[in-house]
Amino acid sequence: MQVIRRTLLATAFFAALAATAALHAQTNVKVEGAWARPTVQGQAAGGGFLKITGGAAADKLVSASATVSKTVELHTMVMEGEVMRMREIGAIDVPAGKTVELKPGGLHVMFIGIDKPLKNGDSFPLTLRFEKAGEVKVEMKVMTQAGAPATPMGHGGHKP
Repeated sequence: MQVIRRTLLATAFFAALAATAALHAQTNVKVEGAWARPTVQGQAAGGGFLKITGGAAADKLVSASATVSKTVELHTMVMEGEVMRMREIGAIDVPAGKTVELKPGGLHVMFIGIDKPLKNGDSFPLTLRFEKAGEVKVEMKVMTQAGAPATPMGHGGHKP
């Protein structure tokens, strides 16, 4: 009887382990090309950009955190008439097998309450939290991207 119980427990354990591995494979996301714009002394906010490729199942980026700022928000840029404005959004959908690019002029990560200037060539850790995939840690490189202005970016409600 005890041998049967052990066999059943071992079978259940390995089944649960296989199910967890299968779920992880479905929700696995890939993050690459993470970078942030340099900032200047006194600038309170800055932008971060990256590419997220979804796994076998759709997922959502629901939040982010970093040690370089008090708050990290998910943002989008929208046109209101002829004025481009940044707005916080609750999540960013990551379709299965598709790539979502967070880039200047579109979806991005906003670092608000920056402790000290982000200097060209530096890097810092960013933790992304996905609804299914959980936490993904990436290294943000601070650099002026080709085509991206090196000047401080203003932000509605946040003075540079």
